[in-house]
Amino acid sequence: MGHDACDDACDDACDDACDDALLTIGAFAARARLSAKALRLYDRLGLLAPAHVDEATGYRYYRAGQAERARLVALLRRLDMPLARIAEVVRAEGGRAAGLLDVYWADVEARVAGQRTLVDYLRGRLTGRDSDVYGKFVVETVDVPEQVVISETRHLLAHELPAWIGASLGRLEEAARDCGGVTAAPFVAYHSDVSAESDGPAESCVPVADEAAARAWCEERGRAWQTRVRVEPAGRLAYTRITKAQVEYPQILAAFGAVEEWIAAQGLTVTGPCREVYFADWDAAGPEDPVCDVAFPVS
Repeated sequence: MGHDACDDACDDACDDACDDALLTIGAFAARARLSAKALRLYDRLGLLAPAHVDEATGYRYYRAGQAERARLVALLRRLDMPLARIAEVVRAEGGRAAGLLDVYWADVEARVAGQRTLVDYLRGRLTGRDSDVYGKFVVETVDVPEQVVISETRHLLAHELPAWIGASLGRLEEAARDCGGVTAAPFVAYHSDVSAESDGPAESCVPVADEAAARAWCEERGRAWQTRVRVEPAGRLAYTRITKAQVEYPQILAAFGAVEEWIAAQGLTVTGPCREVYFADWDAAGPEDPVCDVAFPVS
């Protein structure tokens, strides 16, 4: 074996030995560029346990090779990632760990996009310049034909809406398969105010092709969810199109306010409950993708 090969082998052996060497918490903290307090916290939370704890003294010892994981935990903490999700990332293999990070960051971007919309809305309210906020929405009208809808109605508060909307529309779209299929975009009608204090009710609606089949389905299988069938009359809707980020409560109130202001300015009359019409694949949409029309029936 040549001198170079010997040197490389020795270096590798030294690196392995260094990685296996036990360091006091102070020495390891210096190597990982963290504080001893942070390391104790990571240990307590199960994110990074010491390699050895002296039973007599309680002193913690770490291996030098643990420094990389310690730094990773610290960096993930700087993203405000919840501790439970950090644990998932650091325990996962490379490709899956990166995927978990991507999922978390997509959630962050969606939340920030929603908060940005909310700040604009609140700024307008606090300065008395609501019209500046409403002016960002383009309001149009569309004529819709008579529709047979299969629906569920619930009394619930604003924080309960997202989960219920997704679940109820999923149930109704599944039922629609036995009712001739879905004929138009599903929508949620609000028969009274839904907020942190007011519980509506709200009504999830899916237009279907076969009224007789829909009534038979409700009679046979829809009682558990209080499903019913009704005919939505033809009419005109005044609406504005919003993104996924704008759907979140309470920023969606700005869209409703914009449509109401436009209706009043046009001298029109609201003739029915306001609604959210969902026309896009919610799960596939990004924060800035259009997903919903906020609408009022008008004449």
